Amino acid sequence: MSRSVLVLNATYEPLSLISVRRALILLLREKAELVEATERMLRSANATFPEPLVIRLTRYVRLPHRTVPPTRTTVMLRDAYTCQYCGATPGRDQLTVDHVVPRSRGGDHTWENLVTACKPCNHRKGNHLPEEVQMHLRRKPYEPTYVALVLLSNPVAAARWEALMGSVLGQAAPASQPVHP
Repeated sequence: MSRSVLVLNATYEPLSLISVRRALILLLREKAELVEATERMLRSANATFPEPLVIRLTRYVRLPHRTVPPTRTTVMLRDAYTCQYCGATPGRDQLTVDHVVPRSRGGDHTWENLVTACKPCNHRKGNHLPEEVQMHLRRKPYEPTYVALVLLSNPVAAARWEALMGSVLGQAAPASQPVHP
């Protein structure tokens, strides 16, 4: 499994996840600084580097508002692979994406109308509105931000960012030692 490195903007806003190789290139070109590293060391013929875990860009990168399309993967990621009707977490292969208002009844394929559902709940709901079959959503569907999906896609990166933000704000120290260049 390849490791990913969390990239923060100069303002500590999470931007993306990149490969360790790409992170090292940014560090060597001094386009980023090392915020946190693992205990593992990476060696070349001439040098040794700590394996980056979190890097921060040295210059602020202005990004346009990025929207993410509601795909099966992104909807399930937003809903934490949990059925929004019964709360079950049977595994990705036993989950479906359900239109809260069925398409045949005018429902759109939008973030606000799509939820993760287990197969039994999706079958039970069928072509009805949830209220018609006495089913209720555990959480109202919403459009997540790009940053939220980046963090949801990697729980380790999300935990590191939360710990880092706590230490930046003076609330808590990160679990592993930060590296200051």
